[in-house]
Amino acid sequence: MGNIMEISHEQIVLAFVATCVEATARHLGVTYMEVYSRMKKLDMIEKYIYPNYETLHTESRENVVNDMIECMERWEGRR
Repeated sequence: MGNIMEISHEQIVLAFVATCVEATARHLGVTYMEVYSRMKKLDMIEKYIYPNYETLHTESRENVVNDMIECMERWEGRR
């Protein structure tokens, strides 16, 4: 058996954040940088994704993407 690499909880959460950004971008048909920029401007990663990670990561990818879009639009005042 080879060495097993352990990753920290923080690395797992960061991977989840990346998945949220990329899946949302794919759904919207835009680049991940565009979605990341929108989220960063809203401080959404720090104020929404991180605090809600324990709940969000149990949801389906489809539900997470819908949550990301709804949150961005609300916080941008589009809804």
